[in-house]
Amino acid sequence: MRIMVTGNMGYVGPAVVSHLRQQFDGCTIIGVDTALFGHCLTERGLPEHLVDTQVFSDVRDLTPDLFSGVDAVIHLAAISNDPMGVRFEQVTDEINHRATLRTAELAAASGVARFVFASSCSMYGYAEEGARRETDPLNPLTAYARSKVAAEAGLRDISARANMLITALRFSTACGFSGRLRLDLVLNDFVASALSTGRVSVLSDGSPWRPLIHVRDMARAIEWALGRAEYDGFLAINVGCEEWNYQVRELAEAVKMAIPGVEVDINANAPPDKRSYRVNFDLFRRLAPDHQPRVTLPAAVADIHDGLVASGFSDANYRSSDLVRLNVLTRGIESGQLSADVRWLDRRTANHRDQSSLPFRREA
Repeated sequence: MRIMVTGNMGYVGPAVVSHLRQQFDGCTIIGVDTALFGHCLTERGLPEHLVDTQVFSDVRDLTPDLFSGVDAVIHLAAISNDPMGVRFEQVTDEINHRATLRTAELAAASGVARFVFASSCSMYGYAEEGARRETDPLNPLTAYARSKVAAEAGLRDISARANMLITALRFSTACGFSGRLRLDLVLNDFVASALSTGRVSVLSDGSPWRPLIHVRDMARAIEWALGRAEYDGFLAINVGCEEWNYQVRELAEAVKMAIPGVEVDINANAPPDKRSYRVNFDLFRRLAPDHQPRVTLPAAVADIHDGLVASGFSDANYRSSDLVRLNVLTRGIESGQLSADVRWLDRRTANHRDQSSLPFRREA
């Protein structure tokens, strides 16, 4: 099996590639990434040693030849959260929506059988009154969420026209340690704050709901999507589990319990957070009984904590570091390496990208 993974050099990609390498013996993995965050390493060594070929390309610029002989595409590439969506609203639509559909069209034209799209549970918007199912109305409140809704609508049409099996995995909020860790995710941020300052500061009143999922369980869900039954061409499905529907204050308290001496500050006077939502995962439980999330909240906290400690993390100003992805894009533009629409301008980087791809020798 030849599997293309776009966005493999981000936060989730290393866990996905590692899982694929373990589960699909003899598969060929092609990584495709523009390497905006390639330097954001939090483990020794390059995660890309597990891919067979690394292609350096902006997902907006993919060419048909890249899909030759590919059996499945896992599409992770995206502008990946709400703060970046606010700062780069048009780019978010270009990459998350339009480039996603173009990638799927190219895949379909090349005879790719399966396309797995990393979507989001955030498209349900404010949903305090009950856990949201796949059949419930969508109410995207941010540029990021709107881009995912638009991408899903287009993918549904492509699947019907091209007879390609497309799975939109509406992931819960990601967490967990990674070879390219992000600290702009709620649980990751809480653990980093506890380690570096001894405090967890909750900017809301702690009541908003956040369904979470560990990156390793995201990888297991992607494995399921690659082999799911072909009863329907297009499927959008909530990915997570009921046990991971937590209020933000509960996440903060879990970190406090795990790390001695940590204090929790909650802003009781904060205005309501309209991104509060609970999600129903009954469909995923029914269709993917053998690929249910395994990592618990205490285990996830321990994973993030141990990974940060092993990496020597101690930066109390980490929210200004490259472990917050918005900072990487902002500095890239300010330094003249990136254009306003988040494309490489630096000549040395451009020349490197012109080499098209880099093969890696994998250890036996």
